[in-house]
This record gives sequence, C-alpha cells and structure tokens, in this order.
Amino acid sequence: MIFLPWLPPADVLMAFRNSNWLSGKLIVIILFTASVFAWTVMISKYRELSAAQRASLRFLHAFRREGHPLTIFLRKQRFDESPLFRIYEAGCAAIGAELPDANAATMDLLPPHERLRRIEMNPSQIEVVRRVTERTVADQALLLESRMGFLMTAVSASPLLGLLGTVWGVLDAFGAMAVKGMANLSAVAPGISGALLTTVVGLLVAIPSSIGYNMLAGRIRQLAVQMDNFSQEFVAELQRAFFRS
Repeated sequence: MIFLPWLPPADVLMAFRNSNWLSGKLIVIILFTASVFAWTVMISKYRELSAAQRASLRFLHAFRREGHPLTIFLRKQRFDESPLFRIYEAGCAAIGAELPDANAATMDLLPPHERLRRIEMNPSQIEVVRRVTERTVADQALLLESRMGFLMTAVSASPLLGLLGTVWGVLDAFGAMAVKGMANLSAVAPGISGALLTTVVGLLVAIPSSIGYNMLAGRIRQLAVQMDNFSQEFVAELQRAFFRS
C-alpha cells in the first residue's frame, strides 16, 4: 500500500482533486494498483523464501546425518517446501531409471545396507544423474525468481510514470493559465500541486519495491548457491556409494 505519513491527508486529497483526469488521477490510480500488487508479491515471496530456507536446512541436516545418500528417499521422508529436496528427489528418480532392476527391489521397502552396497553405477550413469540434478537446479532457480520481474518493473517504471504525469500536468496547468490570461501564482499553483502528486506517488511505489527486491534477490542468490552446492555434494555421495573402480 501507499502511505504518506508526512503529508496531511487533506493536502493529498486536494492535490488529487486538482489534478487532471488523464495526466493525474489515472496515473495515481495505476500507481496505487501497482503498489498493492508489489506489496502482495513482496510479502508472499518473503514467506515462500523463508519457508524454503527453513525446509532446506532441515533437509540438509537429515541428509548429512544418514550414512547412505538414498536413505531419505527410500524412507519416503518429504521436505516439499525445500528446493534442495526437489533436486534430491529428481536425482533419486534418475537413479531408479538407470537401475530398473535395483529399483524394483529397493523402492518400496528399505533394504539392508549390505544390499545397497552391492548396487553399482558406471561413470555414464552417474553423469546422467548429474545432468538431471543440474537441470533441476536451473528449473528451481526459475521458480524462485518467479514474480520478481514485476518488482523490477515497479522499481524502474513507477518513477518514470510519475514523472510523466508531473510533466504532463505542468504543461496542462501552464496551458490553462495561458488560455485564461492569468499569470499569478494562485492560478497555476493548484494545477502544479496536482501534477507533482504523481511523482510523489511514483517514488513511494519505487522505493519500497527496490528495497524489497534487493532483499528477496539476496535470499534467492543464497538458495541458488545452496542448490548448486548440494547438487555437487549429492553426485559426490553417489560416486562414493555406488561407483566401483
């Protein structure tokens, strides 16, 4: 939402009434709507990323606590809010596709660790799993960045749209003054006041959106690094567990 804590509401309403419909009121309404959407995106994205970070920490703790890389998958433990778990799940599914015989014996019930140790994967099969995890990392990164483009648009377009309304409104105000033949300040001040409102509103949309975008982008970068690191760690664990030289 848009807040004007340092401006009296009466002054804001007066400036809104004095502005032209096309160059003032319409632009303010557009910016107000954009502000509502921007705040909705920031709040929902913050909650989504916070839940993803917490679930990823729980998943990493569980994964590193186990002695075998497939234990969590075979036990059907789930961390659905974690993008790292989705990478892990895709990698485990790729292993099942590469080892169909072992898959039938191991997917339903957790077998003894001795039986898991007898499963072997050659370098080409491990490379297939690596590519699947890397592709899933890219897909999850795109999902994390969803709706961020709207915030970036709000940051860049809102001040320009507000400036457009101001310049347009000032032109209208001076044009009306020229038509009426009045050159005093009281004749042009209401129109200029209404024109400047669009710039104020545009900045009030852009500034919170810019702060929110930078904060959310930092969280997304952190998760992206975690996903890439986990992908490499998972493949390394597969090599340790299944590769026989």
